[in-house]
Amino acid sequence: MPAKPRISSSEIGTLWMTYQQKTMVIRMLDYFIAKAEDQQAKKIMVHLQRDIKPYVTDIETIFKNEGIDVPVGFTEEDVATGVPKLYDNGFDIMFLRLIKEISMGMHTLNLTMGYRKDITQMFRELTSITQKYYVECTQYLLAKGLLPKSPYIATQKPIEHVQHKDYLSMFKSNKEKRALNTVEIAHLHHAIESNITGMHMILGFAQCATEKDAAKYFKEGAELAKAIIKELSEVMLESDLQAPSTAGGNVTASHLAPFSDKMMLYCVSLFCSFSLGGNSLGTAFSLRNDLPAKFSVFMKDIFQYAHEGAKIMIKYGWMEEPPQSEKH
Repeated sequence: MPAKPRISSSEIGTLWMTYQQKTMVIRMLDYFIAKAEDQQAKKIMVHLQRDIKPYVTDIETIFKNEGIDVPVGFTEEDVATGVPKLYDNGFDIMFLRLIKEISMGMHTLNLTMGYRKDITQMFRELTSITQKYYVECTQYLLAKGLLPKSPYIATQKPIEHVQHKDYLSMFKSNKEKRALNTVEIAHLHHAIESNITGMHMILGFAQCATEKDAAKYFKEGAELAKAIIKELSEVMLESDLQAPSTAGGNVTASHLAPFSDKMMLYCVSLFCSFSLGGNSLGTAFSLRNDLPAKFSVFMKDIFQYAHEGAKIMIKYGWMEEPPQSEKH
């Protein structure tokens, strides 16, 4: 075996996806750092950008050494740091926390598809960096009062085992609604929380998008996020539980785009993929029959929405193709 074997197809794919995501994050951080007024938030973002930039260079080096074209990704042309603030009140760290949550899942999955030591080591390091900054963002938002925790509840005692198949339905045999269990609460809270951040993000995109069809698409996405937040919040309220909400992440009155339409559409596509994964977990771990049904409908709507976004990216030549296998 050579000291450094050829790169496999799955490794090419995972590195390609990582390059797209990391170049987008670096460009967005350019803008958020330039507009940051809170020094603690700025420090988190500056340090994160410093820590992930070398991995972009490493991926470029691997591709060049393997004779693979380096992806375009996102460049300085996709960001305008001189425009006014599009978001206020902690949105930068709220957004970054959700991006780190997405990255944790991506890096762990990518690690399982790697073989070469240098590549698996890269994803191990990226996982560690991502976990570090996710915790820093979480603690920052908690300290600022911008991150609502999931509800505190009084749990049943003693420990019980399910005795009747009605536990799986929305109602008990006496026609009373079964209370949500803590696993179901966790997934409902998480879905609402992430959709709130996504809604704020996409409202800002809709306000400043250059192309009319992109602006219309973003507005539709905001309405979809609102619908998901509303329906899942009602489920929690029916069980006398407070749904998460935050006063942070406001969209300002600016209509000048800090990001290219191309990058904003890619960002929404990334969030849609994350949402599909989150809803899949919600479906898998919810035992009350009505909840998987709701999550399944959301997944269908999100998939269709992401598909419409892909059409717009293709229309304007903004969708970069992953490396293809040769047709023999």
